[in-house]
Amino acid sequence: MAKPAVILVAAVAKNGIIGADNRLIWRLKSDMKHFRALTMGKALVMGRKTFESIGKPLPGRHTIVLTRDPAFAVEGVRVARSVEDAIAIGQEVARESGTDAVMVAGGGEIYAAFMPLADRLEITEVDLEPAGDASFPEISPTRWREETRHDFPKSADDEAAFAFISYVRR
Repeated sequence: MAKPAVILVAAVAKNGIIGADNRLIWRLKSDMKHFRALTMGKALVMGRKTFESIGKPLPGRHTIVLTRDPAFAVEGVRVARSVEDAIAIGQEVARESGTDAVMVAGGGEIYAAFMPLADRLEITEVDLEPAGDASFPEISPTRWREETRHDFPKSADDEAAFAFISYVRR
């Protein structure tokens, strides 16, 4: 089996913002379903603050929390102390579960740390430009190539227009 890919999955506003006060700042039901489909059954790496904003391990995923807090421990969660440790645990989980990827789900500092190691980006580009305090790293066109894009309009379930975009490393 090939080495599991490292994939960053994020919803990103047009201005790069991904959140404020450790929370999402838009409601996109379609994106939540997309996130679930992308991550189900896979190793899911996130930072402690992101995990705490969710409040529990997500069902059907193998949650790995990257934290410097030596006291952090939650039942059903694997703890990593470094990016390298998180990837190693994620790849072990992927091999054990027969999946092909380690998914990285934020927040901003975590995305920045994993970006140089990522094989693919699964981005929901949100047609908003909100204020916020967490952002996604720049997606440089010299390093990333847009592979697929699916555009969706604003709807009753989605408060803004958005696009699902897959990027692969050049």
